[in-house]
Amino acid sequence: MTNPTHSVTLLTRSGCGMCATALAQLRVICADFGIEPATLDVDEAAATDPGLRAEYGDRLPVVLLDGREHSYFDVDEPRLRADLTR
Repeated sequence: MTNPTHSVTLLTRSGCGMCATALAQLRVICADFGIEPATLDVDEAAATDPGLRAEYGDRLPVVLLDGREHSYFDVDEPRLRADLTR
């Protein structure tokens, strides 16, 4: 059983190769749960939310599940799949 109310967001920045890899992984995982992962570029967001880049900018990509940090650098696929079923 899946919870369609989950949201998955990838914090990223332009030109980040690890971010592109993480997004591709998230698209596959999230598709199994009927979720489209969102992306948020921390450099673009810094114009209105400089704290976001200050908090996450040195360890991208970061996966947020329901607005909370879930993993960074790598997508923790087994854990994400387990958490998306809750």
